[in-house]
Amino acid sequence: MTLVPHAEVWPGVTDPARLLAHIADWLLGYANRATRTKYAESLGLPVSTADLEPWRAHPDLAAVVPAYAHALGIPTTQPTPTRTPPPARRGRLRHLHWLRWCAAHGVDPLRANTTHVKEWLDDLTDQGAAKATRDRMLGTLKALYAHLAEAGVIAANPAALSRRRLNVATDHDTTRTVTLTADQVRALLTAAATPRPGRDRLGTRRATAVVALFTLGIRVSELCDLTRADLHSTRGRTALRVPGKGDKPRIVYLSGLANDALNAYLHERSTDTAPARRGHVKAGTEPLVATRDGTPMARADVWALLRRVAASAGPDLADVATRIHPHALRHFYVTAAVEAGAELVTVQADVGHASVDTTNRTYNSAARDPGRSAVDLVADLIRGEG
Repeated sequence: MTLVPHAEVWPGVTDPARLLAHIADWLLGYANRATRTKYAESLGLPVSTADLEPWRAHPDLAAVVPAYAHALGIPTTQPTPTRTPPPARRGRLRHLHWLRWCAAHGVDPLRANTTHVKEWLDDLTDQGAAKATRDRMLGTLKALYAHLAEAGVIAANPAALSRRRLNVATDHDTTRTVTLTADQVRALLTAAATPRPGRDRLGTRRATAVVALFTLGIRVSELCDLTRADLHSTRGRTALRVPGKGDKPRIVYLSGLANDALNAYLHERSTDTAPARRGHVKAGTEPLVATRDGTPMARADVWALLRRVAASAGPDLADVATRIHPHALRHFYVTAAVEAGAELVTVQADVGHASVDTTNRTYNSAARDPGRSAVDLVADLIRGEG
């Protein structure tokens, strides 16, 4: 089975354009283009101009193919032939690359569950795939689905399985999860607020606001989608109306820490008159956190900003600076809130987890009482007051 458009664009996939767009966005989260290509190939996606050409011609995929091609650096036209060695033989496991396996079994990758992933791993084992190969392929899958879950496209990561229990963990296997401490988050905030060469006052305020907003437990996709209209006051407290996944908005109250950082950034932005930063956006859609030209920040921009800040934070974040990502701060919020004594149902409502439908039956997501939010507990812990 190959993923080439025909009568059915992408076997088993309900919305192939949407899936490809999310994959392209995920790949852009990696700075190294060779890494992006390796991951795309491991999933079973086209990685050459020739393989991608049929996708360009298909009306359902044509609009998103350029973004995918850009992420991998695939030329728009066939390069001029040169005297090169013949291409390598296709790998014997090619038909078992995840997206091809899904196509062959009629599984929509966005609806795959843990059973599908386990069956796929069994097929890899039956075909003689080495443990290291299965480990690498499962790791790629886990990273992709973690991104999709963070973006709210899926409810949970079907590849978040015990690799040792499945006998795919190698001797060098270590957890990919970045677990931050309160001291590290405090160091991250300090680094964001510290002026440094190449970053002006507005950039410093922006970086501080981004890190502070992540201490509320919001997703990176939610931060990028927030507009000024989402900032409001409810029940006497400053809050954000966060779109959330599945078009289910929730109220996120601002801690004093986040409120101060955001106000300082918005004030600086309102007084900045540099022509290149005025930007032109549709009325009513001004982003809450904007780029230098006034447009919404892309997720890849936020990832890069966070890692730049972490890299400047010194020894406190030296071991995670190259691996830190927005979801690590969301994970910190959840664990810190629970450890500080917040009820689990309160935290679930704060962050809009997959189980929010259940918690909404008890807690009204329209405008919960500020006392039902854990934002202050987390802010106090970061300040060292908890």
